Amino acid sequence: AEVSTRTIMTTIPDVVVVGGGAIGASCARALAVAGARVTLIRSRSAVGEAWSASAGMLAAQLHGAAGDPMLELCLAGREFFAEHADRLRQDTGIDIGLTHTGILQLVWRASDVAAMKERVAWQRQQALRADWLDHEEVAEGWPWLEPSLGAFWSPEDGALDPERLVAAFTSDATRLGARIVEDTIVSLDHVDGRINGAIGEQRRYPAGTVVIAAGAWSGRLQALPRPLSVEPVRGQMMSFHWPVGAKPAIVFGERCYLLRRGNEMLVGATAEHAGFDASVTPAGLADLHRRAARVSSALAGIQPLRTWAGLRPATPDGLPIIGAEPRLPGLWYATGHGRNGILLSGITGQLIARGVSGASVTDELRPFRPERFWDW
Repeated sequence: AEVSTRTIMTTIPDVVVVGGGAIGASCARALAVAGARVTLIRSRSAVGEAWSASAGMLAAQLHGAAGDPMLELCLAGREFFAEHADRLRQDTGIDIGLTHTGILQLVWRASDVAAMKERVAWQRQQALRADWLDHEEVAEGWPWLEPSLGAFWSPEDGALDPERLVAAFTSDATRLGARIVEDTIVSLDHVDGRINGAIGEQRRYPAGTVVIAAGAWSGRLQALPRPLSVEPVRGQMMSFHWPVGAKPAIVFGERCYLLRRGNEMLVGATAEHAGFDASVTPAGLADLHRRAARVSSALAGIQPLRTWAGLRPATPDGLPIIGAEPRLPGLWYATGHGRNGILLSGITGQLIARGVSGASVTDELRPFRPERFWDW
């Protein structure tokens, strides 16, 4: 539920949020809603940051199956936007571009058909909307796609515009009293087992609570109480004109997806361990182009309108790191969201605000606890 009281945090010290992307801005907003005095510290440039290169998908059901520790969190993330998109527009004047076009995941190998049908059956048992579409249904609904054996269809999934989302979260946080500062945080500030704030290139930022939401750069901060297992994974992307007459859609092929935003078709994305290099490469773009052309042959042989790349914050087990640092009271993590940063931004902010406010979030955050990698 939305943190709705501004008195719950009257005894909580000031909060510094490190990172101004979707996660950081959401945390700042939710903490400000709860009554905290928040300073959001963001870098001057968003180049390479995952949110600035994201397609903005809300693919909550894409991989949902029995035993998936992410499913409930992803569904809550999707529900957050269904509940808050209108409110954000009313309070900030910013439309985040939320659409529920559904997501189509194509199947070309006969060996994958049974697994996809099992996923449909299991999700339906969980009261989720999901369908298996045979090849004729796919051809009828999406005639511009190449023939397939069928597809997994999740009609309640969708997308939004990440740049508008970050602008809306930031604007709302400011409206609620948060302070926005441009600086680069280089280190935590703590003494005798208690957080005192954060240290930037320009100055110190005193606070009794610090939230690390710096994406792929989170683990590069100095004076962390333990190694933070977050590393950059580069995702290269490109865009084309959206096919004339084709309805808006989000389509997954083999290690690629096609998504409409405005009049563009966004195509993504590679997954490369290239350090903090956010440049595009001929080999990466060529491979992505080939995969996209298998989904829609109209893309073969034409040049993209533009290309770009971003750095996703990835963890060894693919799960985000969300929660309190047991060794350093006052330090919280909200990072490592990988491909799901936009989807999970709103719910992550709420969970962080609840936890900082003193509410128990142990059960919700157990799979994502920070100490799971370095428990020594």
